[in-house]
Amino acid sequence: MKKILGMLGGMGPGATADAFIKLINNTHASKDQEHIPIIIVSLPDIPDRTENIIYNGPSPLPAMIHSLKILESAGVSCIIMPCNTAHYWYEDLKKEININFISIIDAACKKIIEDNVKKVALLATTATIHTKLYQEKLNVNNIECIVPDEVNQYKIMQSIILYKSGDLAKARELLYPYISQLKSRGIDKFVMGCTEIPLILEELSKNNPEDFIDATEALIKEAINWYTIDEKREVDEEKTNKLIEFH
Repeated sequence: MKKILGMLGGMGPGATADAFIKLINNTHASKDQEHIPIIIVSLPDIPDRTENIIYNGPSPLPAMIHSLKILESAGVSCIIMPCNTAHYWYEDLKKEININFISIIDAACKKIIEDNVKKVALLATTATIHTKLYQEKLNVNNIECIVPDEVNQYKIMQSIILYKSGDLAKARELLYPYISQLKSRGIDKFVMGCTEIPLILEELSKNNPEDFIDATEALIKEAINWYTIDEKREVDEEKTNKLIEFH
């Protein structure tokens, strides 16, 4: 039986859909049957992650565990979670399951290191920046991680909120000037470290792909790599078993 990928989504729904589309677009398939089997749980009533971390709001952990258990019960072999801030609870979530769980933070940092980038600007939620999910991993690898000042971080958060409320035009208006400002300061790459950011900057990042690292896409490519390697291992084992039976 083929392995099944599980996506813990809903944070937010648009980011979940984007991750699924990127999974389809990055999979080498010539027909439906060659695509990666996936079960997506998108329950958007999970309490806001930034509200909890910054303002001591309701914890999202119980709701995330609930989604995780649904996926595990459904028989998935590996979990991905397209929400950067939610990875503050990554270790807590891992303890709840006995299957693979690929980190979006690790995937994005791996991509940054592989690209030999030395100076990045992080575009993320206030909570992701506050908890240093990226900064600590990058600093260990001698990569300078620039984070916004308070004024620009407020604009980034407002941009994310505007996108979630359906106002893409205003979301772009808030974010574009900061991107231009940083480009003039010699930033090597912009890390889109919130899964709504690639949706806000979709046009800009498509026109200037060399300037951006998409954490969502990095996660998806790691998931595809996991599936491909696992499938190859199963095929090799099947061939070996048949040879043993033959002899």
